[in-house]
Amino acid sequence: YDKNLLLRSEKEFHDAAKANDVAKMEELLKKGVNKNAKNNVDRTALHWAAGAGHEQALRLLLEYDVSVDDKDNFGMNAVLLASWFGHLRILQILVNIGAKLTCKNKNGLNLLHCAAQRGHIKVMEYITEDLEDVQLDQPDKMGRTPLHLAASHGKLEVVEFLIGSGCTHGLKDKEKNTALHLSARNGHAEVLQKIIETAVELNEKNQEGQIALHLAAEEGHYDCVKLLLEGGSDVNMQTDVSRDSFIKTLHHTTPMHLAVLHNHSFIVKLLIDAECDLDFADYRQQTALHIAAENSRQDIAEIILMAGVNLKLVDKQGKTSLDVAARGNNVNLVDMIIKADRFYKWEKVKLETEHIRSVLWRLATKYLKPNEWKKLSCYWKFTDAHIRAIEQQWTGYKSYKEHGHRMLLIWLHGVIMAAENPIKGLYEGLVGIGRKDLAESFRRKANADTNSPKKCTTM
Repeated sequence: YDKNLLLRSEKEFHDAAKANDVAKMEELLKKGVNKNAKNNVDRTALHWAAGAGHEQALRLLLEYDVSVDDKDNFGMNAVLLASWFGHLRILQILVNIGAKLTCKNKNGLNLLHCAAQRGHIKVMEYITEDLEDVQLDQPDKMGRTPLHLAASHGKLEVVEFLIGSGCTHGLKDKEKNTALHLSARNGHAEVLQKIIETAVELNEKNQEGQIALHLAAEEGHYDCVKLLLEGGSDVNMQTDVSRDSFIKTLHHTTPMHLAVLHNHSFIVKLLIDAECDLDFADYRQQTALHIAAENSRQDIAEIILMAGVNLKLVDKQGKTSLDVAARGNNVNLVDMIIKADRFYKWEKVKLETEHIRSVLWRLATKYLKPNEWKKLSCYWKFTDAHIRAIEQQWTGYKSYKEHGHRMLLIWLHGVIMAAENPIKGLYEGLVGIGRKDLAESFRRKANADTNSPKKCTTM
């Protein structure tokens, strides 16, 4: 309190209302205390009683005919406070004595907005079922409806109630965000799932040209990214900023660019699993690897390099990702890119290795069962230490795909250095672990690719 604004008796009156001390309040009222006295934020005793849910204090104040609709400095009056704090009985009492119900606070929040944002489902039910002229899609000053607010704050029960009551699912606020955008940005996976089930457009863009997947990837919300990808969100969607946006850095940005920039390695892996295009460039012509190099994201650079990228791509300054890493004096990252360049890019006279690496990628990610990569590695005489080292680099229930792919590439390197036939070696290995079906299938595919240079796939 600013004690200069309240007399001692008025402060005691406010404190009594806060504590539901009806006896003290009645004593002060009989002595003539100002029942509508306001503190430094224009809050009265009625505000305190309503906000705290004190029914006895509230009824006493109403008996003394206090001002019911007075607002504090935030535009909150007694009914808005009751709705905000979820005090249904208090709200019902105020409604019954004729309190104004069309009120809004300074942010344009009405009764329904307050209850929705705070997740008070019983209050929501009362407002929509018992009060008249309630609009489910009424926007606040930011253009946000109750659904926007509930989605933004992760109030699943309220979201389900509003959807069931017939609210409009795809409305946009003043920043062109839908409820889908807001739930994704704030990491509310259960709410996001519910909104996805309403069949809203997953690739709708906001004012900054971002879809929900951009926001979830930027904030590092793994479950939300996964839900959006499974729902069919475009993994390679690039931002296309509208003319009224000043955020030029978002031009042509993909979810992968944002995940790399904000150092979310687990999101990077998830997007790679969804077969994103790692060679997409942003407004500076930078790929995800350029951004990793520029920001010294060494772990993420390794993930990207293992997935396979075009290391010859240059940005607007004519710099490759290697040039960018060298400019930042990141010795380890420079060495990693050089090694990757040598590891993945064989001489043109050995073009067949490009084909076999494509075959190995498909084998590891689509055909080998969880433990079969280990069987192959044992057949090819990898040591237990080698296998443990490979396993340490990746975790998760699908990590065996990365483990298998890495092992196959290491094996291929040795085979090529020994001038042996990789197709023959792969065939023998698969037969050796009891997968003759795969052996025959992949030998045919590998031989077909070797005879067709146009089918070259760079990993």
